[in-house]
Amino acid sequence: EREREREREREREMKGIPVILMGCGGVGRQLIQHIVSCRSIHANQGVRLRVVGVADSKSLISVSDVLTTELDDQSLHEICRLKSNGSSLSAFACLGASHSLSTAEATAAKIAEVTGHLLRSSDYDKLVLHPRRLRHESTVGAGLPVIVSINRLISSGDTVRRIVGSLSGTLGYVMSEVEDGKPFSQVVKTAKSLGYTEPDPRDDLGGMDVARKALIIARLLGQRIELNSIKVESLYPEEMGPKAMDVEEFLANGLPQLDSQIAERVTKAASNGNVLRYACMIEGSRCEVGVQELPKNSALGRLRGSDNVLEVYSRCYSEQPLVIQGAGAGNDTTAAGVLADILDIQDLFT
Repeated sequence: EREREREREREREMKGIPVILMGCGGVGRQLIQHIVSCRSIHANQGVRLRVVGVADSKSLISVSDVLTTELDDQSLHEICRLKSNGSSLSAFACLGASHSLSTAEATAAKIAEVTGHLLRSSDYDKLVLHPRRLRHESTVGAGLPVIVSINRLISSGDTVRRIVGSLSGTLGYVMSEVEDGKPFSQVVKTAKSLGYTEPDPRDDLGGMDVARKALIIARLLGQRIELNSIKVESLYPEEMGPKAMDVEEFLANGLPQLDSQIAERVTKAASNGNVLRYACMIEGSRCEVGVQELPKNSALGRLRGSDNVLEVYSRCYSEQPLVIQGAGAGNDTTAAGVLADILDIQDLFT
């Protein structure tokens, strides 16, 4: 009894950080599991993450008083189980849970409205006026320290002159595999079977995911641009797009038509002692995303598999760039990055 009382007293003395989780997909569920499994680590740091609400696209589960209560770990495990089975959070109420449940149609619409506005430069400028309150490391490179590294260079007065990066594990894998002479269509199908691509591989091959990450980096460097300002090279033509053919037809008939074109580009690059990588290039006012011919002995040229690689050239890193490399995808890695961001802003809570 005394031990339990000491434990309760210890919890009362800890700094409580309320967390609302907007989305409970693969990364969201992994984040919940990280929060629960790291309880003792956080307790040693004098911190407790109090999950006070969890939402999916249809429902929101929240505690009645976010200042004093939280969803207990048993409830969090049950939420993860339900979502892993493909159920909506609304099923949580059917289990006799005592926490409040509401439909989140209006909430989801508001979130979409707000996040849509974040793409506008003026709203972004307002957000970054308070950099200590904004953490978004996992939006680029999952758990890799991309944003924090760039911010440290800028804060130290270093001038970032050029950034070249392979920011898609899927496209990194595809381009390194075709380098070995494998047909483009075969590599894409293999990547899909390994779970590297989206259900429709064109979501990766179109390059928009890389463009969004490039936009985030470019804005860190002071560029006032929008997503539609970025030149993006798609690896498939418009006539093979979702409006023209379904996924099955694209995989069976569309992809093989692209093999010879990709193979020719690979051969041409090899004749120059280079390799092809799908990368973003940010330099001055230039921001482009597409296939780049790069030196074989560079960090990007040596890239194999699904890692992300970023080369940062600056005044201090002029000859040899600052290289950031590692797993740039995966629920576990991404969730760990989000958790680290949450703990980074703990000083804002008393």
